[in-house]
Amino acid sequence: MNSASYTPYPELNAILRELVNSVRSILRDDLIGAYLQGSFAVGDFDEHSDCDFAIAVNQDLSNRQIQDLRSMHRRIYNLDMRWAQALEGSYFPKAILRDHAQSGSDLCYLDNGHSELEWSNHCNKVALRWILREKGVVLFGPEPSTLIDPIPVEVLRRSILNSINESAQTILANPAPYSNRFYQTFIVLHFCRKLHSLHAGAFGSKRAGAEWAKHHLGQSWAGLIDRALSGRTNPTVSIRQPADESDLRSTMELLKEVMRAANDFTIAGGMSGSQVL
Repeated sequence: MNSASYTPYPELNAILRELVNSVRSILRDDLIGAYLQGSFAVGDFDEHSDCDFAIAVNQDLSNRQIQDLRSMHRRIYNLDMRWAQALEGSYFPKAILRDHAQSGSDLCYLDNGHSELEWSNHCNKVALRWILREKGVVLFGPEPSTLIDPIPVEVLRRSILNSINESAQTILANPAPYSNRFYQTFIVLHFCRKLHSLHAGAFGSKRAGAEWAKHHLGQSWAGLIDRALSGRTNPTVSIRQPADESDLRSTMELLKEVMRAANDFTIAGGMSGSQVL
C-alpha cells in the first residue's frame, strides 16, 4: 500500500500519518521502522477494530524520548476522530524485537482506548513477532522480516498452546468479568483462531479460525460460533450489554473443548517438526 492507503479508512490513514511523522520527529535516527500488526496485518479488521502498531527503535528509549512520546500520544488521543482513541502498540528496541527468546519483558506500551504510555509485556510475544514478520504492514522503514529472526514452527506452536491453556484457565476461574456481549463473542472467535493457528503453525484471521473450528470441533458448536461471528458489533456498545446466559455457559464449555483439543494435538505429536516460517 502507498502512504495514502495503509488501510481502507481515510480517517485512520490520517491518524497513522500523524503518528509516524510525530515519532520520526521525536526519535530521529533512533527510529528504525513503524508497522501495523494484529487485525490490520492478518486481514481481520472492520470499522470497529482497534489498530495495532509496532515501532522498532535502535536502543532503549531515553527518559526525554519517553516524555516526548507521552505528550505526543496524549495529543493524538485528543483529536476529534474515532480512530485516534483506537491505537494500541509498543516500542521495541531492535535487539528485543529480533529474538523471540526475548519475549516477556516490559516495553513502552499504549493500550487501546488510553492516552498514556505504560510499561507492559502485552505486545512482547512470540505470536506478535510471527504476525509482524510474515504479514506486517510497513508504515515507515524496512520490511519487518529483516528485523526479526525466523521463528521455528514448534516455537510458535508451543507459545500458542501455552496461551490457550493459561488464558482459558484464567477465564474459567472467574468468568464474571467476561459476562457481556463483547467478551462472550470475542472469546469464542479468539479461541477458535488460536486452535486453528496451533494446527496450521501459522496465524490467520478470526473468521478463518471460526470456519475451521465449525468443521473440526463438530457441528454442535456451529450455532455458537455463527452467533459470535454475527455479533461482532461496536464494542463500545456491546461491552455494556449482558451476554446471553445460554451462550455464556456454552462459551465456557467451548474453552474446555479447545483446551482438550489443543492438548490432544500435542500428545498426538503435532508440536514436532523443524519447519521455519
